[in-house]
Amino acid sequence: MKKKTLWLLLALLILSGTMLTSCVKEDNTGEPIVEPEQPLPAARITKTIRKDEAKATVFNIEYPSVDAFGKPCTLSGVIIVGDEVDTDNKHARGMVLYNHFTAFRKDQCPSLGDLGIPLKVVGSKLICVAPDYYGFGVTGDKDQGYCIPSANAQGSIDCLLAARTLLKEKGYSWGDFLFNLGYSEGGQTAMGVIRLCAEKYKDIKITHSVCGAGPYDIGETYRQLVSSGETTMPSTVISTLLSYNEFFKLGVHNTELFQEPTLSNIPVYLLSKDYSRGELEGKLAPNKIADWIQPILLDFKSDLSLKFMDVFEKENQSKGWKPLGTERINLVHNTLDGCVPYANTTQMMEFFKQNGFIFTEYSKGEKCPYTDGNIYLTAVTLPALSDKMDTHETGAIPFITDLIQVICHYLQIAPWFTFSPGELGGV
Repeated sequence: MKKKTLWLLLALLILSGTMLTSCVKEDNTGEPIVEPEQPLPAARITKTIRKDEAKATVFNIEYPSVDAFGKPCTLSGVIIVGDEVDTDNKHARGMVLYNHFTAFRKDQCPSLGDLGIPLKVVGSKLICVAPDYYGFGVTGDKDQGYCIPSANAQGSIDCLLAARTLLKEKGYSWGDFLFNLGYSEGGQTAMGVIRLCAEKYKDIKITHSVCGAGPYDIGETYRQLVSSGETTMPSTVISTLLSYNEFFKLGVHNTELFQEPTLSNIPVYLLSKDYSRGELEGKLAPNKIADWIQPILLDFKSDLSLKFMDVFEKENQSKGWKPLGTERINLVHNTLDGCVPYANTTQMMEFFKQNGFIFTEYSKGEKCPYTDGNIYLTAVTLPALSDKMDTHETGAIPFITDLIQVICHYLQIAPWFTFSPGELGGV
């Protein structure tokens, strides 16, 4: 009986070895051959859309980049060209890299038509490039890499580089101006772009950046909101915990993070991508954080909190890198912001001061003195305008005012568009 068992085991081993080796190619030395990964498709234009009301043409593009895990993937975005560029022998004054703010509904990305600010920017005879970010557009079936600046900034720069290549192929040219813009998650991404240019892409010369209300230090954002007990946008805190748990592979089950009914609401209202931020806030969770988060996460010294704080620190943009020293940046923030605490901006200010930058602070309504220093701060105190426009959203108003001012200053043009608060669309 023992001999029969041994023979059966031996037969199984031989069979399994045959099966394993049949799946591995070998060269003539017997060494296994590792098949190279298939290269990603080159950047391409997937659709051309005419926007007569904006006197512009939108090119939807797909391009090679990386996902939120840092692995190669194809992402999507848009290039917007105004008619005045086409009528001037396809020559633009320069380019704008626009990093969009927080989005939750699947169609709230540039390639699916959310083009409010980008369409207005092109009226200054600038070509606008706007990435979708991972989790939207061509990767819309994936969970978004929410508020992970290293990944989103890489995708943004890759979008810019792809756009340059595709535009040259179509006969376009442009001047040296490059403006880097973003509010909220877009402000965080814009700061990530500045950092990546200092670290990896020194040949990309940014003329001026306007970064509004970015959560530059996710850990400090989390501490401040939990300490205050409330947030005007629970969806952003929930999305941050989900994103960092997934893409940093923390392996924490959602039941350890969230209480009911928010726990059951997450796949229905958030992960489905069927609801905008304004549509889901009343359904997903209340403003009081203790009503939906597990108590262990209210204790900053708990093992679970420390696990998240560790990965939050890895994406902290207010430390751990060296600016080039030539950056010119407008930092814009509402001091009353109930979603992204103002401490994010004060910490970025301190970081740049420690790196030798000169600050100039000016008040709402004043003209920015661009000859004084490198960093220009617009710290405003704006209350909520209505139930549909909270303090984080009202902070987008001075952001747009600043971006118009910045572009007008460099291009020596008059303001070319106006906007109403209703056009902000839930930042």
